Amino acid sequence: MCRRCHKPLDVEEAPAPIEIIAVSQSPASNLDAGLRVAAQVKDIRKARHLSQRQLASRMQVPRTYISKIENGKAIPTLGSLERLASALEVDICQLVRDGRSARDEEMAEIFADPFLAELAQYLPKLEALHRSLLMNQVRERAREALRESSMGKRRTA
Repeated sequence: MCRRCHKPLDVEEAPAPIEIIAVSQSPASNLDAGLRVAAQVKDIRKARHLSQRQLASRMQVPRTYISKIENGKAIPTLGSLERLASALEVDICQLVRDGRSARDEEMAEIFADPFLAELAQYLPKLEALHRSLLMNQVRERAREALRESSMGKRRTA
């Protein structure tokens, strides 16, 4: 039973041998990649409401290995990345993608809306003041739409 959240903990199985690559001996580019992987692992694990112990149990590794990965003290091998992706139920690409690819994905979702795609082509042509005024109007409209949709749900409920 977890002391903090009072959820039952999965039984840990005997840890499988894992090859750990020390970050301190890696070049700077590997350090950046390791920190991106660390952040992704931690974010996805928390989004899935898993403890480090539960994730470790799914991977059949010690909990301390998950902690080292999340804190950037260890960079997982390709085999470990595959097991991490499987345990987190995500594609391995989600663990190793950088901020640019995440932003590109977000932009693609935004531009899928035809109105926003059309509006975006005019934004660079506006002066800073006009752009700010337009963004404030859009925010206000979005708030109004949210209020109206929540009021509609209350009336039907």
